[in-house]
Amino acid sequence: MTRSPNVSGRIFSKIGKAIGRFGMIAQDDRITVGLSGGKDSVLLLLGLVGLRERSPVRFSLRASMVDITNGECDTGPMEDLCGSLGIPFNRITCPVLEVIRAREEKSPCSLCSKMRAGVLFTDALENGSTTVAMGHNLDDAVETVLLNLFYAGRFRSFHPRSWRSRTGLWLIRPLVFLSSSEITEEIGRLGIELIPPLCPFSRDSKRERIKELVRSLEKEIPDVRSQLLHALMEPYSGDTWS
Repeated sequence: MTRSPNVSGRIFSKIGKAIGRFGMIAQDDRITVGLSGGKDSVLLLLGLVGLRERSPVRFSLRASMVDITNGECDTGPMEDLCGSLGIPFNRITCPVLEVIRAREEKSPCSLCSKMRAGVLFTDALENGSTTVAMGHNLDDAVETVLLNLFYAGRFRSFHPRSWRSRTGLWLIRPLVFLSSSEITEEIGRLGIELIPPLCPFSRDSKRERIKELVRSLEKEIPDVRSQLLHALMEPYSGDTWS
């Protein structure tokens, strides 16, 4: 059996905890991993491969990468990684950047995200998957909470496991208990080659402001992310005015 690189026990434990806590994987699930070539999706793939080697629950894995450059990106590092792991790899070319430029989008992040997700879920459905796994982490969850709180007046974030009725697929996010810094450190330790970011546009200004806010708060409240995570997982109805 092809074995995955040795993901540290601490990292693997948090991935397993999220999967168990939210019931993300069931017997005979067929999982498509959304592989971007960045640190999050690569660690997600490694974690799931490691879990499959250890778990009594049987499930299959395949990886799909949505190439937003419409074929100009070198996906070699991801093809090599998947080959070494014995994981089927599928590259899907999509002219996302061309569409964004043609439409002169002022907020390209939202359109890009929707297009990539649509392509990925269609690919998963066409290839018989039951589940799509994506690499959103704890920082993403916390930032989404604050974005919704400050700009929409709602305390909410994405769910670690959600049903997509349009496609009939589950979406899971096994990295939700891992911070971005933990992931960066682990990928560096493993020495995995990544693909540089493909997007030439500036990042979403609101989310960047929230990132900076969290970094600032962290100086005085080191566990600010875990506290917000606790509030998400253990809501108390008596805290609201309704």
